[in-house]
Amino acid sequence: MQIATLITPDGPFTVLVEAGVVLASGWHPEADQILHRLRPEDRPPTVAAVPPTDISVSFATDAVGAYYDGDLAAVNAIPVQQLGTELQLAGWARLRQIRPGTPLSYTGFAASLGRPGAVRAAANICAHNPTALFVPCHRVLRSDGSLGGFAWGLDVKRSLLAREATSVA
Repeated sequence: MQIATLITPDGPFTVLVEAGVVLASGWHPEADQILHRLRPEDRPPTVAAVPPTDISVSFATDAVGAYYDGDLAAVNAIPVQQLGTELQLAGWARLRQIRPGTPLSYTGFAASLGRPGAVRAAANICAHNPTALFVPCHRVLRSDGSLGGFAWGLDVKRSLLAREATSVA
């Protein structure tokens, strides 16, 4: 497995990759912070740090760069591998279908999963998303339109939503 960090307007973004698939990612320069997004039993025993231009990770890092350059769809085609419950997997797949500039509420997200009463579970799916940006959990908000939470900080979530709203407009 390889891990690389690139600099984005929202800070250092680190991506963990294995065999052309993103396993974990987020806005933090420390590998441990990214590895801890995975369940303990899914964490690799060793990881090789590589530059973001390395062929093993550049498919993902180039997509992140393209996203920040305005190609919001660039991250959509990047394969991810997530391990979780059936509901988590369905939720993460659903998150990938939320278009930029059209955020859902946690209530709407739960309803889109066919579980309208499972708002807390829907929020938990977002909170435990290991592949930030590639699976855009930042596009889910509280029912009152406020940001709610975000593992990488509300400033990053606010920035991503603003970028997407501006690019779509």
